[in-house]
Amino acid sequence: MEEVKVARAEAKTVRISATKVRLVIDNIRGKKVGDALNILRLTPNGASFAVEKVLKSAIANAEHNYEMDVNKLFVKEIYANEGITMKRFLARAKGSASRLYKRTSNITVVVAERD
Repeated sequence: MEEVKVARAEAKTVRISATKVRLVIDNIRGKKVGDALNILRLTPNGASFAVEKVLKSAIANAEHNYEMDVNKLFVKEIYANEGITMKRFLARAKGSASRLYKRTSNITVVVAERD
């Protein structure tokens, strides 16, 4: 059985919540990398810029570290997990405060060659 070569890239503590990132990454899972980049460029979502950056990094890793053919690459796995949550306070009436959660995400992209 032939071993499948994969290349991966991760972006940690991206300042977008994981739920917003998952809306974007569901559109490109399983697609060829050229099609995935085109979809990300045309998606009017703030998370698409961060996902595009990680995807380009995975493509560069595949090309330079593993000598894969860029034209045969596809998005094998892509997922966004929750990162750290920064807790902040917002001043409210009568000297009280409300808690704000500034959520982050960890984005992982795995690309592989398709025959």
